[in-house]
Amino acid sequence: MERSRLKITTKENPMTTSKVTYQGDLRTTAIHLQSNNEIITDAPTDNHGKGEAFSPTDLLATSLASCMLTIIGIKARDMEIDIAGTSAEMTKVMTADPRRVSEIHVAISFNQQLDEKTQKIFYNTALTCPVAKSIHPDITQKVTIHSKN
Repeated sequence: MERSRLKITTKENPMTTSKVTYQGDLRTTAIHLQSNNEIITDAPTDNHGKGEAFSPTDLLATSLASCMLTIIGIKARDMEIDIAGTSAEMTKVMTADPRRVSEIHVAISFNQQLDEKTQKIFYNTALTCPVAKSIHPDITQKVTIHSKN
């Protein structure tokens, strides 16, 4: 029998990042403790929910895209390239038995023309983001880079 990695404790972690509260009706609110920003999640419509907000698995996939843009932003700043306005569209693919995310597709679009070398640097940089490295290897990550011609 596989041992769970979940550790249950009654002590608070002094480095707590957020507090998540179940609101009922398959909705949660998460408060980022440092900034007091709030995220609401709903179960998706295909899993008994209202789908009026991000689902938890939407946030997983969105976190990947956000992390990739952030880490590319760091690299771009080091290269003295302004990538403000760059965006990423994310598609999450679910599978059943067990219900889980099976693929995440991230399409990163730059609002400027980038040469092939820079595109490759940014592509490889995206793959090194901490979220990409934290996602289970059974989840396929498909990343594409697009720049203006």
